[in-house]
Amino acid sequence: MEKDKNILIIGGGIAGLSTAYYLKKGLEDRGTGCCNITLVEKGPRLGGNILTERLDGFLIEGGPDCFLSEKPWALALCRELGLEEELLPTKMPSGTTYVFSEGKLHPLPEGVILMVPTRILPLLRDTLISWRGKLRMAMEPFVPRRRQTTDESLADFVRRRLGEEVLRKIAQPLVAGIHAGDPETMSIRASFPKFVEMEQTHGSLVRGMLHRMRTTRTPQKNRTTLTMFVSLKSGMQTLVDTLADRIKDSVTILKNTAVERVEKETDHYVVKTEDGRSLIACALVVATPAWVSASLVKGFDERLSGLLLTIPYVSTATISMGFDKKGFSHPMDGFGFVVPEVEGRTIMACTWTSSKWDARAPQDKALLRCFVGGAKRGELVSMKDEPLAELVTKDLRDIMGIHTRPLFVRIYRWHRAMPQYTIGHMERVSSIEKLCEKHHALYLTGSAYRGIGISDTVRDAQTTAERLINTLFRQ
Repeated sequence: MEKDKNILIIGGGIAGLSTAYYLKKGLEDRGTGCCNITLVEKGPRLGGNILTERLDGFLIEGGPDCFLSEKPWALALCRELGLEEELLPTKMPSGTTYVFSEGKLHPLPEGVILMVPTRILPLLRDTLISWRGKLRMAMEPFVPRRRQTTDESLADFVRRRLGEEVLRKIAQPLVAGIHAGDPETMSIRASFPKFVEMEQTHGSLVRGMLHRMRTTRTPQKNRTTLTMFVSLKSGMQTLVDTLADRIKDSVTILKNTAVERVEKETDHYVVKTEDGRSLIACALVVATPAWVSASLVKGFDERLSGLLLTIPYVSTATISMGFDKKGFSHPMDGFGFVVPEVEGRTIMACTWTSSKWDARAPQDKALLRCFVGGAKRGELVSMKDEPLAELVTKDLRDIMGIHTRPLFVRIYRWHRAMPQYTIGHMERVSSIEKLCEKHHALYLTGSAYRGIGISDTVRDAQTTAERLINTLFRQ
């Protein structure tokens, strides 16, 4: 390998930071110091939509507030960074999620995982799904597996296996709360591949989920007992800050540095910044949203740029509100609630933050976090603070019976920040990867391609770093 190779990473969110960390680690493991790594971030802060703020004893997450423990990559990274003591399980191992339907909050039946029933008696006592809907759910093990190998929408998959009512009252609000997406256009293979695997392997979601529950490994001894959702005691930004601290001595970080365009030469890239600088790179990692990446690669590959623009994005906002428990009557006995689209509400979902996590609010206070926008109501994100807060407050009053005014309202807007894995997404990504392979040491990483959550993004960053190092050291 030639001396003083320059690697440039565009984007300082969790994807870019993780890539920089794994590059640094991989190069150190190889015992080489002949690579210069530079990370460029257009804004004043790192972390993208991971943002933690503190206010009067409250800990507020502006973006994601946790990651899934069953997807091991973010958990492994936290432990590798020495954050074992920071790992925070939910207060309740399996807190109840409610669904607002026909004027009241209904608990999801015990044993329903995502939308799949695994226990009979709780389902029989359920008040959310009608008897006709329950019978349809009970027929799921007898529904034949799909023979076609083409992609399918999440909505069609759920209708086929569990029925229309489950789609409308459970699947749609859950995926809106998690992915801000529309089940009618979401790819089941890209968004929920385990469901497809369960159907093909076990012939049934119910049988597949029961098998999965039986074979789930027990936690290792002498390690924090973790729940399905895991956060960090000091907030999710702790992960960002720790990553930035670990790479600062070997990675040049340029904040407030926007990239204007990228030019490709025979064996290197020239990255032009808006402040007039030219950065030379033998390897380029683009860790920005797909629509941003499209503008960066357009100068040397219009076809790749066009394909990147076919990955749609939606806008969302989180609205956190603090309350004094005095006069606050709702017990918040669970994790929160989701709202089906048919209910016509502003809120897609609400997390009862102070019930879900320890140390998120003072003892005599309550903290709620509401979600708006998404595939169906993106225009709400652009509303001014006061009218948006009023709409959310009205929903909380109608749904939870909250009549006291909040102590504060914090609104975090994320414009075109949530990628949507629509039908054909995996084929689309495969075509993007093939086009990238035509360009020496060009890599795209982030939530737009192979997984939306923090853990999937970390995994993709690690894979990207490994591929890049193998390319540079190829004999």
